[in-house]
Amino acid sequence: MGFSKIAYNMPLWAAIISWAIAQGSKIILTFITEKRFDATRIVGTGGMPSSHTSLVMALAISIGKYNGFDSPLFAVALIFSFVVMYDAAGIRRAAGKQAEIINMLIIKHQVPDMEKLKELLGHTPLEVFVGGILGIAVGLLV
Repeated sequence: MGFSKIAYNMPLWAAIISWAIAQGSKIILTFITEKRFDATRIVGTGGMPSSHTSLVMALAISIGKYNGFDSPLFAVALIFSFVVMYDAAGIRRAAGKQAEIINMLIIKHQVPDMEKLKELLGHTPLEVFVGGILGIAVGLLV
C-alpha cells in the first residue's frame, strides 16, 4: 500500500492543479485590473474565479471520470461540490458584505483596539460559475 500511491491519485491532482490555476489567475487578474502585483492573492479568499468551486468541481469530475459517473463516490463528491458553491456565493458572500459595513462603522466611530474585518470572503455567482467551468475542464483533462 504505502504513502507513495498518493502520487498516482488523479482526482487529488486534478483538484490541486485546478486550485493552483484559479489562485494563480487571481494574481494575474489583479495585476491587469488594478495595475499592481499582489502575491497574497495566491492564498486569499474571494475574487475571480472561485478556487473553492474549481477545486471541488475538478475533484468531482475527476472522480466521475475514473470511478464512473454512475458511482456513489461521484454522487457524494458532486453533492459536496454543490454545498461548497452555495456556501461561496451565499453565506460567505453575505458575511463579506456584513464585514464591509462593520468596517465602515469602526472607521466612522473610531472604535479603539478593533481590527478591520476581512471583507473579501465570498464570491459572486459569476465567479462561482467560472470556477466551476475551470474545475470541470481540469477534471476532464487530468
